[in-house]
Amino acid sequence: MDKLKLTSVKVLKSLYDKFKVETINSSMTLQKITNRAMHRYLNDNDFKEEINTYVELNSSGSCL
Repeated sequence: MDKLKLTSVKVLKSLYDKFKVETINSSMTLQKITNRAMHRYLNDNDFKEEINTYVELNSSGSCL
């Protein structure tokens, strides 16, 4: 397994709150979903294109 890199990111509070509620009875964590999303982004061109063109979030000055 790769070494872990400790980092901090700012996430939208409303999304994080919904994520916590949605995953309260599961083993999904923010770390797991982040690692899985990064892996798919790097290895799945369709997923990468979908993420790169996603416009459902409103910009708040933080490069959403």
